[in-house]
Amino acid sequence: MRAARVTRLDGPGSIEVSDIPEPSGDGRVVVDVVAAGVTFPDTLLTRGQYQIKPPPPFVLGCEIAGVVRAAPEGSGLAAGDRVAAFPGFGGFAEVVAAEPGAVFPLPGNVPFEAGAALPMNYLTVHFGLLRRGGLRAGETVLVHGAAGGIGTAAIQLAKAVGATVIAVVSTEDKAAVARAAGADDAVLAEGFRDAVKERTGGRGADIVVDPVGGDRFTDSLRSLAPEGRLLVVGFTGGEIPTVKVNRLLLNNISVVGVGWGAFWHGRPGYLREQWTDLLPLLEAGRLDPPLGRTYPLEQAAAAVAELDERRATGKILIKP
Repeated sequence: MRAARVTRLDGPGSIEVSDIPEPSGDGRVVVDVVAAGVTFPDTLLTRGQYQIKPPPPFVLGCEIAGVVRAAPEGSGLAAGDRVAAFPGFGGFAEVVAAEPGAVFPLPGNVPFEAGAALPMNYLTVHFGLLRRGGLRAGETVLVHGAAGGIGTAAIQLAKAVGATVIAVVSTEDKAAVARAAGADDAVLAEGFRDAVKERTGGRGADIVVDPVGGDRFTDSLRSLAPEGRLLVVGFTGGEIPTVKVNRLLLNNISVVGVGWGAFWHGRPGYLREQWTDLLPLLEAGRLDPPLGRTYPLEQAAAAVAELDERRATGKILIKP
């Protein structure tokens, strides 16, 4: 089969497409890939900067959608089923093998392209907003990086729960993406703290979703309402911020880590539990990831580079 592999650790240009053996089942679900999603960890993996550091060559791609070719007994899946999956690695290929607990039934109304955009971002924000953040209907959620994959997923899930959402973006074009995803309002990153205070009548946000980090962090803390929660999802801004804990005392606010991967490893049934919780929203069309450009497998390096260079608007996909 054809697959896109990282051959050296010097960025997206190291991705090469070649023929490799197809994966065997060995208790896993074998899926013919229709579409694969490009994620921020893919960009880090090409430089050896992710917390997991496989030695090259290895196949990129941690989320896919496709059709089951074969499944082990007791998995609840069968040949011909439409599925999304989170294989961990190996998604940028024609065929993938994934653990049964990381393969999810895809509703008939959800296209494969949208299905490939769901596993990482939507399961991460489900864990962050609901389990870690305790989001309740009627609360206000501030979302950084709101035009990105995590951002748009957070907007849609928060709205589905009944929250008001304020998006923080870097450009007016990205504000349009955030509003199209369902945000009630969008503000520019420059001066967002004052804009949020104004839009909340001085109260602030109950939850801040922060996949960016960097120099926004302190103003995010200052943007929280009493008993507010800042969800630390990632650091796409590059810099890992520090917290002066006296700030947490002032309004009884919390900084909450959202380590989705660290949580579900060792809990093999948790991913399926999350997916089951999201299924009604998928079937009702409440969760609908904005899609960006689609690349053929042979252009996988260009697809990852688009995300790496912050040029992406909507989910980038690769179709083998």
